[in-house]
Amino acid sequence: MLKENIPGLKDSKKLSPKTRSALAKLILENSYFGFGIVNNIQIDKINILKASLLAMKRAILNLPIKPALVLVDGIHKPDLNVPMRTIIGGDASEPEISAASIVAKVYRDNLMIQYNSKFPNYDFINNKGYGTAEHLRLLKINGYCEIHRKSFKGVIYK
Repeated sequence: MLKENIPGLKDSKKLSPKTRSALAKLILENSYFGFGIVNNIQIDKINILKASLLAMKRAILNLPIKPALVLVDGIHKPDLNVPMRTIIGGDASEPEISAASIVAKVYRDNLMIQYNSKFPNYDFINNKGYGTAEHLRLLKINGYCEIHRKSFKGVIYK
């Protein structure tokens, strides 16, 4: 929940990494927030959609205040007894959803940069774990590591 208006909020995918990082800092300083994490093992067990909804639920439950209304990007909402409204394309139209998207992307990118030290054969510092051509090439060479989702079609078993 944003405590005040933050200029420049929009879909995180349309922002440069530098702008995303600067905005994430402002968002965290000027909002109530909660994080919800779901690891690759859980994702493989329940699928990516259910994992996203579980992460959302955890993030909402980790808020320091009870929200009056939760805005959710898309058509699916987590199973919680909290007023919610789904909005298709909400990350482009709703500042609160944009803010959540930005903070989540920066958090995940920073996590992948940390993983690069532990798993240097996958170039996580550049691909951030996304299925880029280079990442898929490295998966073919190295197989998967302990943080890969084995249910992702690009993961090669060795």
